[in-house]
Amino acid sequence: MRESLREVVPVMIDLPYSLEIEATEDPTFFGFHSPELIGFTGVGHSVEDCLYQARWGMAEHVELLRSQGLSVPRTSPDPTVVIRNDPRGQSA
Repeated sequence: MRESLREVVPVMIDLPYSLEIEATEDPTFFGFHSPELIGFTGVGHSVEDCLYQARWGMAEHVELLRSQGLSVPRTSPDPTVVIRNDPRGQSA
């Protein structure tokens, strides 16, 4: 009997800037920020929630910077997403 093979489709994370997501002491929250988009931070209930919120939040943050006459960094040609544990929760 021949098994059907599922096509592997690459998943693209559509973000204009890199994103760092950190677990917190509270297991129901993750914090996130962009090292490239100064002042951009947020919280989510999961890694997926952080990615979703960051996608829309980055666009809003850029518009806010523009409306205040502040400089907007160029978008990243190859943004990265880093997920890490809460550094305060790690043993020395």
